[in-house]
Amino acid sequence: MNKELLKKNGINVDAGIELLGDMEMYNETIIDFLEEQKTRIPKLKEYKEKKDAENYAILAHSMKSDSKYLGFTKLIDLSYQHELKGKENDMDYIDSHFEELMEEVNRIENVLQEYQSN
Repeated sequence: MNKELLKKNGINVDAGIELLGDMEMYNETIIDFLEEQKTRIPKLKEYKEKKDAENYAILAHSMKSDSKYLGFTKLIDLSYQHELKGKENDMDYIDSHFEELMEEVNRIENVLQEYQSN
């Protein structure tokens, strides 16, 4: 696995390793993150559709926290904005910026899958 691939894709691997301790734990956390996303993303979409801002904010917060451990700088920022807007019950913001969040989620997931296959 080549951590340069992560770095060139805007992932702050070093910050993640600093939080998690070592590369082995970092790699295990990637696996956990990808597994968690399989249920988190459908739930996020469901809460958005149902206009359930409270649960949406909770899930956005958990994605922000997981992203912080892995150094996903842009996803941290986007998740944080969605968390705040969920807490403010600002579903207009969430609706109009959801695609941007999903594009970054997909980008990160693709990078991680490429990283794991090397």
